[in-house]
Amino acid sequence: MIHVKTTIERPSADAISRLAKFSSATIHEAQGRKGALSARIKPIDRSMSFCGPATTVRCAPRDNLMLQVAIHYAQPGDVILAAAGEYEEAGTFGDVLGNAMKAKGLAGLVTDSGVRDTQDLIELGLPVFSGSVSIKGTVKETIGPINHPVVFGDEIIYPGDVLRGDADGVVVVRKDEIEEVIRLSQERDDAERELISLYKAGGTTIDLCNLTDVLKAKGLLVEQA
Repeated sequence: MIHVKTTIERPSADAISRLAKFSSATIHEAQGRKGALSARIKPIDRSMSFCGPATTVRCAPRDNLMLQVAIHYAQPGDVILAAAGEYEEAGTFGDVLGNAMKAKGLAGLVTDSGVRDTQDLIELGLPVFSGSVSIKGTVKETIGPINHPVVFGDEIIYPGDVLRGDADGVVVVRKDEIEEVIRLSQERDDAERELISLYKAGGTTIDLCNLTDVLKAKGLLVEQA
């Protein structure tokens, strides 16, 4: 098996930019409530946000050798997605590797393991999403695959799939579905903006969400004033 695949298909920068306008939750809902990574995966700072194609890497638990190799081969705009068996008790990534990523113009890091040096990473401005924060060190021992499909956060991620991360979490969009997801996300965004305007104009949740018949069928009883 070739461990490192250096040629992957990525969506256009324009498509990624248009997808980035939408929140992770909007994208998840718009594409049929799919693609959400595990709720464990959160940014180290809520202001962090990214959107970019995945460079995938599978690391052994408490081992960041292949993460460093992935940074070497990733292209500007890529998001490093490092699957390490959801091992929380390890700081597999910190400010030194963060600066290496920032210097290459990479869009962010997502790992199901732990990270450290979080204050330095926040000041650096590199979006970092992880399953934990841990000061415990790692080794550099185990070879693994880069730009092969990986299982991460209850989803299968293929290299070049687009990852969108924000304060609420991370969602994946298949690279060959990105234009359809952009369209559906825009439709959902427009519908929600209209609904909010109707609430502000005095509309109620029961009326605007068409709940009258649903509640009646379920036998809801309301005390009469």
